[in-house]
Amino acid sequence: MSYAASSARAEINELRRLKTLLPPELQSWVIVEGTTEVNPPLVRSEEIGKDEIEIQIDLAKWDNLAIDQRNLLFWHEVARIQNDTIPREGWEMAALAIGLGGAVGELWVQDGLLLLLALSLCGISGYRLWQKNNSEKTLQEAIEADEKAIALATRFGYSLPNAYKSLGSALKTLIEQTPSRRQRKKYEERLQSLRRSASRAKSQMNSQREPMGRRNNPI
Repeated sequence: MSYAASSARAEINELRRLKTLLPPELQSWVIVEGTTEVNPPLVRSEEIGKDEIEIQIDLAKWDNLAIDQRNLLFWHEVARIQNDTIPREGWEMAALAIGLGGAVGELWVQDGLLLLLALSLCGISGYRLWQKNNSEKTLQEAIEADEKAIALATRFGYSLPNAYKSLGSALKTLIEQTPSRRQRKKYEERLQSLRRSASRAKSQMNSQREPMGRRNNPI
């Protein structure tokens, strides 16, 4: 078997494996595919139909990660789908273009009412675009997806400490491999938040064990 055929078979097997990591309630309408774009993100999701979501994987980069790292990053993306925070087919850019074109046209014909409507359309679509690209909002959504990814990992048999360890290790690897300072900072902030969450979870587990220990070893 040639190297190319062997590599293609390994990629197909990995996509099939990832499909089994989808919660049963998502398996009928979430597709997992390798991306064919040039220099794409490692993993991302997008709406491809009214009731269909596709998770796209850059399999060349994906192959450099350990299995546990892949699993947690995949569950992060699944969590974004469950939280309904993936990009939808946007009308905003089209509306902004229409609004701007209308505003220029109405300036020419000097129709005040239509000019006001065109400017209102520009304002609404511009605000929606700002909301979509707001860095604080997207970071908070990513942190919430990390928390849910931990819960998904435990649902699929991971212990809580191992789930945190695997996701933390994945984020550290992404930080080391990401040349973009802006993107690297996002990963660093997610890692810091994950460490705080892991510390809270550890304290909670210890506090739950303590009363049990007292019952087993009465003074």
